[in-house]
Formats: sequence, C-alpha cells, structure tokens
Amino acid sequence: MWHKIFAGILLTVGIIFAYLLFWPIPINPSQWNPPEAPTLTGVYEPNNRLASVERLETGGFGPEDVAFDDLERIYTGLEDGRIMRLQNGSPPQVFAYTGGCPLGLCFTLSGDLIVADADKGLLSISRNGSIRVLSTEAEGVPFKLTDGVDIAKDGTIYFSDASSKFSNKDYMYDLMENQPNGRLLVYYPINNTTKVLLHALHFANGVAVSPDQSFVLVAETNRYQILRYWLHGQNKGRSDIFISNLPGFPDGVSSNGNDTFWVALVEPRDNDLDNLLLPNPIWRKIFMRLPSQFAALKPYGFVLGLNKNGNVTHNLQDPLGGFRQITNVREYKGMLYLGSIGEDSVGRLRIS
Repeated sequence: MWHKIFAGILLTVGIIFAYLLFWPIPINPSQWNPPEAPTLTGVYEPNNRLASVERLETGGFGPEDVAFDDLERIYTGLEDGRIMRLQNGSPPQVFAYTGGCPLGLCFTLSGDLIVADADKGLLSISRNGSIRVLSTEAEGVPFKLTDGVDIAKDGTIYFSDASSKFSNKDYMYDLMENQPNGRLLVYYPINNTTKVLLHALHFANGVAVSPDQSFVLVAETNRYQILRYWLHGQNKGRSDIFISNLPGFPDGVSSNGNDTFWVALVEPRDNDLDNLLLPNPIWRKIFMRLPSQFAALKPYGFVLGLNKNGNVTHNLQDPLGGFRQITNVREYKGMLYLGSIGEDSVGRLRIS
C-alpha cells in the first residue's frame, strides 16, 4: 500500500515538475544583469507622507490616470472601458465608454480628451462623449498596449506603446520577457500622421513634455529608468537617460508645468527577485507558470518628484501601502491626484 502512495506522490511531483519546465509559455526571455537597487536612504528615505491620502469614489476598478477639464471636473479611465467624470458632491458619472481599457488621459486646449487606450489605440473624445480613433499603428506595426500620453503646447501629441507584442491582459508576459517591444511615438493632428521617435524600449510607459517644450520624457519600466528625447536645441532627435536605477518600477510621468516632474513607482524593487529572475530566463518561464498569487508583491505607495535635471526633489511613500500600485500622479491647484491599477478610487493629497 505504501509503495503505491509513494509512487503516486512521485508521479504527482513529476507532473508538476514537467509543467513548470515545459508547459508552453509565449515569451522569449532575454538575459539581463540588473544594477543593484538603491538603498532606501537619503533622497529615498522611507516615510509615511502618502498615508493620509483621501479617496475619491470612481464607481469602478483600476483608475489608471487622472485629467481635469476647464470646469475643474476630474476624469479617470477604468479597466472595464468606462471613463468616469467626478464632481464634488455628485456620484461618479459615465462620460464615455471606449470598449477597451483607457490608460493615459490628457485634455487639448479645445476641450477634447485624448486617450491612450491599451486596446483601441490613440483616441479623441469630444465634450459630448463621441469617440474618434486617431491612430492604431506606426510604420505598419499595430499598437498592442497604448499607454501614456501628453500634449505639447502646439497640439502635438506624444504617447507610448508599451508593447508591440503583448496586449494589456498579457502585460506580465512583456515584463517577464524583458525584450525591447516598446516605442515612443508622436501624432501630428495637422496631417493625421504618426511617427516613431524611439524604438526598442523595455515597456514604454508614462510620457511628459517639459514645460519649455525642449524635450519629452518616457518611462522605461523594465529598465527602472526614464529617458529624455530632445525636441529642440543642439540635441534635437537624440535621447539620453534622465534618471536611472530607480528604487521601483516607473509608471506614469507628468509635469506640473513649472518645476517638477511627478513619477509614480507602481511597485518597489526586490533585489532578491531581480537577481534570481532577470539573469536566468528559464526561471522567468517557471515563474510565469506559477499561480498568480506568487507574483503578488507587498503593497507599497511610492511617488517621486524630479526637477528639470532629473534630480529627486520630492519623496512620498507609504510602506504600509494604504493606497497602493500608484500608476500616475497629477498636480492640480496645490493637490496631488493619484491613479492606481490596484484601487477603486482616485487618491488626493495636499502638497506639503
């Protein structure tokens, strides 16, 4: 009897082992030896400045980004495709339904809402909620995960496609593959054309145009850094690193229009996990075959403010993760508004 039980245990272990090693996973992981994550000291010293975040009800889950119209109303997109409008004293209202997953949001001077929809591409939504598709591909390559967006003063739209290979529902595949599938793009409303500014980015994410319009930033989530692409001046058409080796995964980037770029770190880094997975592609395939609970990280709130030279000027954290997985930060009239893929509300915090 015992030998049958033992044989059954061996068979079960063998099946699990074969599954973890050989079950097909649609990724081709690259090997990378990441830099050691910076210690949380100095400009990254832990604090509880995000612990007092106020929550604004959205009526749904995953409010990735926040934007404001000329009547000071708040807009946010939810993972079910709805874009909600929030007003003080009123329940959230559905402004539009994209049928996809609206991520980055930004208003034009004329009042149209520009949306980077992960599934539908770059969209424009009029004041009455009617939707127009602006762009779905560049250089013959369709967008798979349209992500961040910002608008220059002349109306030019800069946006990112996080991956040309994986869709939003499979974004973890792109993160684990760690291949340069992302792009920084520009859309010219004057002639309805789209151009690629930067190819081969490792999960291109948040986008922000500098106040003087001389450059545009794009977060490279899977390299823990933010890149700068020069729009004017002697470096026009070139790119460099604005800030590198961040202590977390950079997601949304925004400008306050004056002296600060706000950066949302959606998750803190884990050196042990980095050093196990990134240099060893086979471990990443095994990791992706594990139940999703194994991929869950400790909740943590993390926001940084950077000056025009990429130096850290603001450090807001909540090690307890009361408001977690922050994906975007918008400064508006002395307040910070926080988007999140892990919450059902928009966060609000007075700037100290």
